[in-house]
Amino acid sequence: MIEASPGEFTRPEIHETDLLTINYTSGTTLRPKGVMITHRNAWMNSIGTLLEVEGVLLRHPAVEEVAIVGFPNEQWGEAPHAFVVLHEGARADERELREFARANLAHFKAPHGVTFVKELPKTATGKIQKYILRAQRPAIAPQ
Repeated sequence: MIEASPGEFTRPEIHETDLLTINYTSGTTLRPKGVMITHRNAWMNSIGTLLEVEGVLLRHPAVEEVAIVGFPNEQWGEAPHAFVVLHEGARADERELREFARANLAHFKAPHGVTFVKELPKTATGKIQKYILRAQRPAIAPQ
């Protein structure tokens, strides 16, 4: 018999070379089957989700640039947060962008918060420096 959980879950440290196992049963034989992928592959799948969210927000007429980063979330582990640059003279608020995302994405993919910035931090080659955006988390008031 499985014992009840103590109610608190401590997230283990996971490295990109660790293995992730997804077990399921065959619908016809009921024998367990397994799929083994690395955490790096799971991470790469999550990157696809981030790009999907960014692509949806870029379709909003007021949005010039967007970057999505994961912020810690008690319920989900991490939740998407959007950093948005608006077109010059354009107006939009957090509620409008979150509703736009929810209308065009699965609800769990929609950003849990939006921070408006004048520009996104970039390298000399134009790559967005998301680690700088993540570092701004303490300065952002909880929504």
